[in-house]
Amino acid sequence: MKTGSGTLVINIMSEGKAETYEGVYQCTARNERGAAISNNIVVRPSRSPLWTKEKLEPITLRSGQSLVLPCRPPIGLPPAIIFWMDNSFQRLPQSERVSQGLNGDLYFSNVLPEDSREDYICYARFNHTQTIQQKQPISVKVILAKSNRERPPTFLTPEGNASNKEELRGNVLSLECIAEGLPTPIIYWIKEDGTLPINRTFYRNFQKTLQIIQVSEADSGKYQCIAKNALGVIHHTISVTVKAAPYWIMAPQNLVLSPGEDGALICRANGNPKPRISWLSNGVPIEIAPDDPSRKISGDTIIFSSVQERSSAVYQCNASNEYGYLLGNAFVNVLAEPPRILTSANTLYQVIANRPALLDCAFFGSPLPTIEWFKGTKGSALREDTYVLHENGTLEIPVAQKDSTGTYTCVARNKLGMAKNEVHLEIKDPTRIIKQPEYAVVQRGSTVSFECKVKHDHTLIPTVIWLKDNGELPSDGRFTIDKDHLVVADVSDNDGGTYTCVANTTLDNVSASAVLSVVAPTPTPAPIYDVPNPPFDLELTDQLDKSVQLSWTPGDDNNSPITKFIIEYEDAMHEAGLWRHQTEVPGTQTTAQLKLSPYVNYSFRVMAENSLGRSLPSEASEQYLTKAAEPDKNPMTVEGLGSEPDNLVITWQPLNGFESNGPGLQYKVSWRQKDGDDEWTSVVVANVSKYIVSGTPTFVPYLIKVQALNDVGFAPEPAVVMGHSGEDLPMVAPGNVHVTVVNSTLAEVHWDPVPLKSVRGHLQGYRIYYWTDQNSSKRNRRHIEKKILTFQGSKTHGMLPGLEPFSHYTLNIRVINGKGEGPASPDRVFHTPEGVPSAPSSLKIVNPTLDSLTLEWDPPSHPNGILTEYTLKYQPINSTHELGPLVDLKIPANKTRWTLKNLNFSTRYKFYFYAQTSAGSGSQITEEAVTTVDEGKEEWRKEIVNGSRSFFGLKGLMPGTAYKVRVGAEGDSGFVSSEDVFETGPAMASRQVDIATQGWFIGLMCAVALLILILLIVCFIRRNKGGKYPVKEKEDAHADPEIQPMKEDDGTFGEYSDAEDHKPLKKGSRTPSDRTVKKEDSDDSLVDYGEGVNGQFNEDGSFIGQYSGKKEKEPAEGNESSEAPSPVNAMNSFV
Repeated sequence: MKTGSGTLVINIMSEGKAETYEGVYQCTARNERGAAISNNIVVRPSRSPLWTKEKLEPITLRSGQSLVLPCRPPIGLPPAIIFWMDNSFQRLPQSERVSQGLNGDLYFSNVLPEDSREDYICYARFNHTQTIQQKQPISVKVILAKSNRERPPTFLTPEGNASNKEELRGNVLSLECIAEGLPTPIIYWIKEDGTLPINRTFYRNFQKTLQIIQVSEADSGKYQCIAKNALGVIHHTISVTVKAAPYWIMAPQNLVLSPGEDGALICRANGNPKPRISWLSNGVPIEIAPDDPSRKISGDTIIFSSVQERSSAVYQCNASNEYGYLLGNAFVNVLAEPPRILTSANTLYQVIANRPALLDCAFFGSPLPTIEWFKGTKGSALREDTYVLHENGTLEIPVAQKDSTGTYTCVARNKLGMAKNEVHLEIKDPTRIIKQPEYAVVQRGSTVSFECKVKHDHTLIPTVIWLKDNGELPSDGRFTIDKDHLVVADVSDNDGGTYTCVANTTLDNVSASAVLSVVAPTPTPAPIYDVPNPPFDLELTDQLDKSVQLSWTPGDDNNSPITKFIIEYEDAMHEAGLWRHQTEVPGTQTTAQLKLSPYVNYSFRVMAENSLGRSLPSEASEQYLTKAAEPDKNPMTVEGLGSEPDNLVITWQPLNGFESNGPGLQYKVSWRQKDGDDEWTSVVVANVSKYIVSGTPTFVPYLIKVQALNDVGFAPEPAVVMGHSGEDLPMVAPGNVHVTVVNSTLAEVHWDPVPLKSVRGHLQGYRIYYWTDQNSSKRNRRHIEKKILTFQGSKTHGMLPGLEPFSHYTLNIRVINGKGEGPASPDRVFHTPEGVPSAPSSLKIVNPTLDSLTLEWDPPSHPNGILTEYTLKYQPINSTHELGPLVDLKIPANKTRWTLKNLNFSTRYKFYFYAQTSAGSGSQITEEAVTTVDEGKEEWRKEIVNGSRSFFGLKGLMPGTAYKVRVGAEGDSGFVSSEDVFETGPAMASRQVDIATQGWFIGLMCAVALLILILLIVCFIRRNKGGKYPVKEKEDAHADPEIQPMKEDDGTFGEYSDAEDHKPLKKGSRTPSDRTVKKEDSDDSLVDYGEGVNGQFNEDGSFIGQYSGKKEKEPAEGNESSEAPSPVNAMNSFV
């Protein structure tokens, strides 16, 4: 045995043969408290026996037959490893056709001529003895058969249709099926009553061996191997039973008891078959061990009751079955020890924030002490709702925060005493890389810099190292590390790769990587200018009640310097989601001292600004809730106005949540009469915006103040404002009202003011109601329209504009306040004088003749007095629009019609007409008219017009001449005609240049002629290709023999007809004197272009369609179509 240990060393090399030491060994350890024993250790020497000599006959067979070459190695210890080789020590090739079985035999499903050889040798390797034994070579000769007869599969191993297999729990289950047949069979495996375990199932030896590792009782069952070839399928079922050597369910555990305590040793094991449990005490079967009255055995449990110190012993539990055994030692120690804490006092633990913290409190005592933890010098024991208390005394803080820093005390207690120990916990800020190296693409020969800015706890000293491709940087002077930067000068292609910055402290480490890509030199691109990137890494420090310091790290300025930073805040308590402006600082600052308001849950964000604009906002900072305080301001816009004569409504603009400074915002409302000696009356109301005081006198001034308060205290003393209780309607009407008429449309009103006390409110002014009394007897006076004019303030006179002349008016006056109007003053009546009249309502000239015109008119709509007469002035207008002498004519006021005689024929006259009263002349109305042409001196000229047209141009007229035109049409209903008079324009002045001699006109006409020529050529080409135009086809389709276009000497009517289709009228045909038109002359109708014959004329016979300008294909209102033939035969004639 080794000195100072229980290890037994046997040196076989120098102390005899190994067989001498073969046997079963067991170790026993003993002291005054008891004896412990080890498991049995079996020592056996390894063996590698030789093959027995045998004479092997050569094997001769035909191709296609099956073959098994036996190996049958000698039994060694441990078992040999089998393999087949030839004389050259080359392994024999194996396949689905040729394979080695688990027993070492070599199986041929069918043989081939190439399988012939004389050196099939089976080798057995014994690893422990490092020897290899070989079998005598086997000679195989395969004769080629004339024809290989195919056959279905049969199993070479195992034999029969079914077999059994046992395996121990935890071992590897190996099942084998090897089949012969021609062609070579293929092997499949299934489990009949379940599925094969996916992660533990493996196929070996070309699917011929199924292996399941870590086999358990659940793997018991029937497994089926299937051999299949083209001629058939066979099955073999292997029933697997998994046995188990004993394994622990609950191994016995050491037991420390104090005198008088109870306890139990439990030993539970399982196996197949079920193991038998036996107990030993100090290595002796418990049945023959010394008796202990405190001990009682119950199967797999030993129960101890009221133990004494002599009960200390080592107990062994033995669980065994036919496949093995388990042996477990458990020490029962009966001690009486006060608590002892084994962890060193004042141990300092340092933990990174937001990580778990484990504070040790190793202890010992009997009975087993209870452990409690305390933080600081005062306070209750720490509970498991926030902390985790482990059985070994360790206190776990799952997520350590800054406020977890402090001193923790571990207290161990049992009935024999108490022990405590203090440890200290410090929470450190995590190490962070706030500026990470960035991906870079650089040109060969240039310099690149990677930045790695580290932020760490100020009490920790970080070390920063740089790696390239997870290895050390090249030992090259081109690589330099300067504070936060790694600089690579004169970059080459070999410098490309991943660069990693690693920051280490004693508590944590972080890393960040960037890839460097090296490219060929290219022209330097222009820098990209943009708004800055958002700031990041916001941090709050120096957190006081009304201020905090905010710091941040600027983002990239994108080649434009940052000019300023804008800081905004969010109040998550009162206005969540709304960001408000806090302050601005210059672009060179990265910290700001911020003033805060009480009782606000602040979050901050920062934006950077350069000459190109403002960046996106940064991420929000952590939240900071300031302490509550009393309000520092009172409500604004305090007012006191009554809504009823007996109340006072006090209103104010309430404070918002940000201004409340704390919870429980309320208002103290106070009031008293201004002119009285009353004390202040006060009431505290909730967070509302008004309070109503009832039972007040009417319109009395009050002093009012509203003070804010919350759960912390009151705001400063508020300012006093003045208000009034509710108003009532005025009691007195204005007196001494009199009216002075200024002119026909204006009057001035005077009145005496009312006493202020009678107003009973704020005097807003005086209101005058006035109305006319004309024809009041003829209508209901309740429907008289009254006009209102209001004069603000305390005025005692006012002007009434816009009166109607020559009218009777009535008025009264009322005083008004905030409540409404007072009683009306007595009515006062006044009259407006006459005024000039308005223009006559209308003027028409009717029945023109050769030498007379008749005028009809309507009187003025507003005579504004008594009409005395009408004045008519008129003068002729010649062909050059020059006015002739003016004639003035007076007409009695009772006339509405007047005829002027002895006028010139075919002459235009202009008329001026107005009415008069005693006040003067009114506005005039004008009109023009023309006398008719002398028919006796001028013959009627006639033109026959195609019935399909709705207009006709008259040529050869004299300028500045009046003409009468008559249009007649004849249909089934007879002949209908209408006349009208028109005048041609003035002649062109003789000095006017002839347009036909102008160069620009000649050029324009040439261009038009050229365009027309081109259009004619295009039309001619299309006509030759496509025949007639579509419109012509429609006319041909609806042709009526009696309807023919008309043609006269001066041209042809009809827009789409060819010359050969025309049927000309006889030259010189005229309309008969009886105003009838022969049917064969024309069958076209005005209906096609208008609203029918009867719809072509006004009541006075004037021709409507003359200026209608309707297009030929525009649909008429009566669903008429310009393409359909007319049902009415008519002809338009100019007579």
